[in-house]
Amino acid sequence: MQPGSLHTIGDAASHYTHIRILMGMIVGLGLTHLLRQVARLIEHPGQRGIYWVHGVWAVFTFVYLLHFWWWQYHLSAGVAWTFNLYLFVTLYALLLYLLCALALPENMQGYHDYREYFFARRGWFFGLLALVFAVDLADTALKGHDYLQRLGPEYYWRNGVFIVACLAAARLRSARVHGAFAVLALAYEISWIARHYELMGS
Repeated sequence: MQPGSLHTIGDAASHYTHIRILMGMIVGLGLTHLLRQVARLIEHPGQRGIYWVHGVWAVFTFVYLLHFWWWQYHLSAGVAWTFNLYLFVTLYALLLYLLCALALPENMQGYHDYREYFFARRGWFFGLLALVFAVDLADTALKGHDYLQRLGPEYYWRNGVFIVACLAAARLRSARVHGAFAVLALAYEISWIARHYELMGS
């Protein structure tokens, strides 16, 4: 096959179907990781010392990962696929997998419970979450001007506020502030999905 001949085979939708397989594998690994750790918590609830704020962020990560797979449908048409674009969306999916690994770690060695783990690793978790929302801006732009217009100004405010709030949360140690941020973030994310992504392709 000659370089560049991929663009002559099929259409954008068929190209995306090919690429979606790899993204699906990464998303599946993230979901498997989260569910495996939740199963361990159910089996041995007293071993790791559950912390509710940490638990809310784990649920947020689960919801965001499902949402990511849902909205990437918009890349199925109208996008000229290149290797750089393929690399970009793959790295985005990998960032979310890393977020899952930080949200619910495989090994808690060195930490007394999830509260201690949460505050010790908050810089990594919220720094990565801020990066995810920054990358999302570029990902959304790839879906075209019409798609951006449908989301409206709220989309930019949403991502901007999340980025700033995550960077602040990475430094703060107040349990009350972290609790409020976790609850508000999850509630808003669910509201955002319900208002903009209820139907496939919306």
